Amino acid sequence: MAFIPHSPDDIGAMLSVIGVDDVEQLFDEIPAAVRAQSLAQIPVHLNEAALTRDMTERAARDAGQLNFIGAGAYEHHIPAAVWDIVSRGEIMTAYTPYQAEASQGGLQLIYEYQTMMASLMGMPVSNASLYDGASSLAEAVLMAVRANRKSKSKRVLILGAIAPNYLKTVQSITHHQGVLVQACNVDAQNVDLSQFEGNDITAVVISQPTFLGNLQEVNKLTDWAHAHGALVIGLVNPTAMALLTPPGQWGKQGADIACGEGQPLGVPLASGGPYFGFMCCQQPLMRQLPGRIVGRTQDADGRLGFCLTLQAREQHIRRSKATSNICTNQGLLVSAATIYMSLLGPEGLKRVALACHHNAQALAHACQSIAGTTILNQQPFFHEFVLQLPCAVQPVLDHLARQNIQAGFDVSRHFAPLKQGLLICSTEVHTLEDHQRLVAALSESVQQYARQPALAEA
Repeated sequence: MAFIPHSPDDIGAMLSVIGVDDVEQLFDEIPAAVRAQSLAQIPVHLNEAALTRDMTERAARDAGQLNFIGAGAYEHHIPAAVWDIVSRGEIMTAYTPYQAEASQGGLQLIYEYQTMMASLMGMPVSNASLYDGASSLAEAVLMAVRANRKSKSKRVLILGAIAPNYLKTVQSITHHQGVLVQACNVDAQNVDLSQFEGNDITAVVISQPTFLGNLQEVNKLTDWAHAHGALVIGLVNPTAMALLTPPGQWGKQGADIACGEGQPLGVPLASGGPYFGFMCCQQPLMRQLPGRIVGRTQDADGRLGFCLTLQAREQHIRRSKATSNICTNQGLLVSAATIYMSLLGPEGLKRVALACHHNAQALAHACQSIAGTTILNQQPFFHEFVLQLPCAVQPVLDHLARQNIQAGFDVSRHFAPLKQGLLICSTEVHTLEDHQRLVAALSESVQQYARQPALAEA
């Protein structure tokens, strides 16, 4: 049944107190032309039994799927203990109260999360998480613009391909503040930095790895950006950072800000979400960091305690003074990530990253046996790569989906230079048999549609 706590008598009593005849009068200042007349597209509410059946049927659609998609959301093995702990009532339903210090357990968990993320990124400061990876990048861009006062251009370069939805999110959030976001190197080649010589650049975003899986020369790019007066934002995969040089150690000075999507750290794909964003920075930029920071202290009796040491967001101060107006702190997912990182530890995370790298290399080598295909990555890559097909990608994906194989992501829809490009990901969950199944099905489908170009295009 619908959850409506007020009975008709309750509503009538409230309306009589304020002198209004019906609820509709409360909205009479809204012009009729912009008000929804009906919600016909919203289904009728279901009872518990019907809702359970509907959700079970929806969940079954994902069962038995062999997934090689990646593209910003990655399937990793999650130890059973992670969500067994997170699903406990005191964690699942907990929310930090406005008198936050009353929730010492929750604050300690966030403090431990911050410590782990700062260590993983090689930086001294981490916040308590953000809404998702895309908005974390947008927040990092705004943070860099605020912090780099020597630059007047508000021009931000993005070096290396990033997820299309990340770019749209950054542009949507920043363009009304006069920030010019320029995406470079959207294919598999290195960007020519000489074209930006002499320009006023506020910040440079360096993706590692890129959306296409490529590993960039981050030391060179970071030093170039700093030499030109720009702050450096590292947009990184946290799993890869257990194996690769962390942003805080890039170049001579390290990146200034690190951000990205935390989903690989113990959060299941779950048919599209939820996700959480992370952000770390160097000490001088801490006051510009959006969100909140939990600190450790001692009370008057010398007992260990935790408190919110920075919470410069609109819920706590004036909106015009806030560093962020997106206030969501993904506490539940941060709990999962903290437990996941605690269980694996630095060595376990490194093993996961190594297994991902090994599997992607092995799968790329196997895909080279598919006639007419080419690996487009011309530099080292991490756990995903672009395979160019001799036919249109979408018909092949549809064909393999009918065999319960999610073969990858069609990058040709978003990156024009990568015509007929299929982004394929392999993580530690895949076996040799999984690879063989994909290659066999992909080879059969590619040959079928390569012989029928008209059908493939249709």
